Amino acid sequence: QVQLVESGGGLVHPGGSLRLSCQASGSGISVYNMGWYRQAPGKQRELVARITIGSTPNYADSVKGRFTISRDNAKNSVYLQMSSLKPEDTAVYYCHALRVFSGTNYWGQGTQVTVSS
Repeated sequence: QVQLVESGGGLVHPGGSLRLSCQASGSGISVYNMGWYRQAPGKQRELVARITIGSTPNYADSVKGRFTISRDNAKNSVYLQMSSLKPEDTAVYYCHALRVFSGTNYWGQGTQVTVSS
């Protein structure tokens, strides 16, 4: 069982930056592929970025070049550095953990990111 707690969301102006953090507990994340998803009002949840157990990142086209995902297994944490934020990045951002081979997955409760002038 893995518990995921996101933090770092908030209100930011267009062009600004935020860093989201996801702290895991209950189990080490070294055997989990980790990801960030987001859900805007009235829209489906979508993948933003994910990082494999080998630290290979993958990004949605909409955030490539602006967002960076990273992980620190020693701290049991995953991060999402967001830069050049746009109003369309406004959403609730969720941390996700997918255990390798078993398919067991977990979600955090989400953190709100609002990009507005």
